[in-house]
Amino acid sequence: MLKTPPIGQRTIIGFDFGKKYIGVAVGQEITGSATPLGSVKANDGIPHWDNINQYLKEWQPDYIVVGLPLNMDGSEQQLTLDAKKFGRRLVGKFGIPVEYQDERLTTADAKEQLFARGGYRNLKKDNIDAESAKLIIESYLETLYE
Repeated sequence: MLKTPPIGQRTIIGFDFGKKYIGVAVGQEITGSATPLGSVKANDGIPHWDNINQYLKEWQPDYIVVGLPLNMDGSEQQLTLDAKKFGRRLVGKFGIPVEYQDERLTTADAKEQLFARGGYRNLKKDNIDAESAKLIIESYLETLYE
């Protein structure tokens, strides 16, 4: 049986759930940082599972963080429920534990950071989704050390 690394040394895959694209990033607890990887196409919220599997095989995460798209007042919306369903499917298909992280404003933050680094040409959909996934992981990691 594989031993899970201690808290503070685990690897995380993060997903920014969307109906058409799901952003993907990988993070490390030890550094408290994450790296955007890209995005996976989805059809009405159902991802190309083979692509998800490729990321999971490559990075061997200890757990997954899925961003929860809440309303600004913190209440749930249909997309929140869809993101939770996606998380449950990940657990069912791959057996990797899933955590959830409030992702309010991550898309705006992602666009701001990408623009600052590369101007308008950096604001491609793929970049935005992956950068959002990166920010979801990093905000989750911040909650671990509060």
